[in-house]
Amino acid sequence: MDILTEALSSMRTGRPRSVRTHGRAPWGLRLPPVAGAGFHVVLYGTCWLIPLEDAPHLEPIALSPGDVVFLRDGPGHILADHPSTPAEVERPEQFHPGSPIGTVTIGGDGPATSLLCGNYHLDQGRPHPLVHQLPEIVHLATRHGRHPELSAAVQLLGTELENPRIGSAGIVPTLIDSLLLYILRAWIEDQPPTETKGWAAALGDSAIAPALAAIHDAPAAQWTVETLADRVGLSRAAFARRFTAFVGEPPMAYLTRWRMTTAAKLLRESEAPLTTVAARTGYGSEYAFAKAFKREYGQAPGSYRRESRAA
Repeated sequence: MDILTEALSSMRTGRPRSVRTHGRAPWGLRLPPVAGAGFHVVLYGTCWLIPLEDAPHLEPIALSPGDVVFLRDGPGHILADHPSTPAEVERPEQFHPGSPIGTVTIGGDGPATSLLCGNYHLDQGRPHPLVHQLPEIVHLATRHGRHPELSAAVQLLGTELENPRIGSAGIVPTLIDSLLLYILRAWIEDQPPTETKGWAAALGDSAIAPALAAIHDAPAAQWTVETLADRVGLSRAAFARRFTAFVGEPPMAYLTRWRMTTAAKLLRESEAPLTTVAARTGYGSEYAFAKAFKREYGQAPGSYRRESRAA
């Protein structure tokens, strides 16, 4: 069971949206907050990412060719050729439809910068702790041989956007969809072993990673702290302490979280009756499942399904 893929899949509520931003100095673009998580890929040129006034704890970031930025909570921010350049809000006439994606053109007649900008539709109401524990802004450089898989994805995107050919309309969305996994994997692998904590450490731990995989693989199984501890060769107390230290909550609390997350995904994406959803998430009756779901989500499963479909 690939826990990273499962965790992201559980949060996705739609396909990514993206646009190519082409600026010539001087240029500055003020971007509004987005629902989900934002991202930028510098295809060529240089620029700055500048947090807004309501985030004084964040510093401006200089971006170079191949750099990737992931904005965990989708905050508003500024992209500009220089921190001192005034920023404007995108105007309709600056957007040009195209295939595989549209382009925003902004600025003067100076040096050019091209970016792929977009957002991933992720459920921020109940974020998976793996994503929630990320920094507000993840900045990854792919030059000088760093993160070769992420670098390859960036190069492929650049090639398809610069010279679209037959198939590009299908290739680009797939690459953008995969980019999120490359970003998170690169960040996790970037963490120094002596400083790694939280989920980044849990996914590499010889006891906690198999326990998480077991929960994700079979959420309906009647897991207990004892059975999970036996599975990874630890005492009950030692396993519970270690799991809580890495994951941030006790084993049974995480099991319930994952069962409810799985149930919500089934309700959003399938026509399975509630009895089936209950059985697939470890509940012996529809009543027990509905009670647990309402406790977690604040509404009955049927109501949640109707609202999710309407949205």
